[in-house]
Amino acid sequence: MFNRRDFLRISGLSVAPALSPLRGFSTEGKSEAPKKEGLYFMGDGPMYSPEEFLEKLQQINKDKPVVKDFYGKGGSVEQLLKKFCEITGKESAIYMPTGTLANQLAIAVLSGENTKAFVQETSHVYRDEADSAQSVFNKRLIPLAAGKAYFTLEELQKSIEEHTQGEAFKSGIGAISIENPVRRNDGQFVPLAEIKKISAFCRAKGYKLHLDGARIYLASAFSGISVSEYASFFDTVYISLYKYLGASGGAVLCGPKDVIDKMEHLVKVHGGVVFSNWANAAMALHHLTGIEDRFKNFAAQSEQLFKKLNELPEIKITGIEGGTNISILKLAATVNSKKLSEILWQKYSIALPVAKPDGIVKLMVNDSLLTQSSEQIVAAFKDALGLSKV
Repeated sequence: MFNRRDFLRISGLSVAPALSPLRGFSTEGKSEAPKKEGLYFMGDGPMYSPEEFLEKLQQINKDKPVVKDFYGKGGSVEQLLKKFCEITGKESAIYMPTGTLANQLAIAVLSGENTKAFVQETSHVYRDEADSAQSVFNKRLIPLAAGKAYFTLEELQKSIEEHTQGEAFKSGIGAISIENPVRRNDGQFVPLAEIKKISAFCRAKGYKLHLDGARIYLASAFSGISVSEYASFFDTVYISLYKYLGASGGAVLCGPKDVIDKMEHLVKVHGGVVFSNWANAAMALHHLTGIEDRFKNFAAQSEQLFKKLNELPEIKITGIEGGTNISILKLAATVNSKKLSEILWQKYSIALPVAKPDGIVKLMVNDSLLTQSSEQIVAAFKDALGLSKV
């Protein structure tokens, strides 16, 4: 999967690793930042350099003074948590230093003394959290739907039955965790109909359901289902603050008060308490403003844009079934991918990853797409393709 670091590594451009969808790169020795805002076909949202982060924070503070928190209490953090409670419809929320801790504590608390937790085999919880469920929290992750974005209710029921009836020394069924959308499956989202069935089953059986919604706003933008509706089917919901909300880190976990009230002590036990989180909270609050409209608009624009780009003979863009902001771009063998990327950036402020040897690019869209019209982007590609012939 291409990201900004991949773009720097393989594009051949002499640039520093400080990127954002709002500004250009800077090269060693002199500024090469274009005058207009950059369009980035990579990443889910803004990834500010330190200079850009500070500049943006100053702008935010000028519009409305940022108020410091004290160990996550008061100030911008309290404002952010209140906002997320409104967004998700949950009773309470807490700031977490990482999404991993948010996921793991949610699953652990929801499971209680029960040890089995059911997850997607492709999920971040199962693949990318260092087996902490087993080694730290004494939970046994049971993966479902290997290689797929989601499991069905029938698959969940079958696995529960197998583990309930097929073990001599039985332990209880704890939480079920669902990641939506699934980044390891190129951003595919879980169908709402399946979520509804799983949620109804879990509530009938007394099983608790956790949503790893790190990128839930992407699922919402491309499925047309609101974040609040998604959240309504789960007991707890985690949302990332840095995927597309401009923060340098952090997460928010939302859920019932009796669950969230247990988290403060557990975060401390696991070394996750941070003295002040106001900078990340202020950035996230700022980027939450108008996010539904921005994401809806860039999702619609990307569909329109890709249809127009597909009229160019050197380009073939294919969407991913049930996908969000990732599509597959195939360049003709007659195109020098590296030269194409250089021209698009230098002339048009469009950052396009260099294709793999087979001409494939995983094309990611975000709200930087709104900085240029579809007509401008198509014209830029036409020109750059004409100058990038092998």
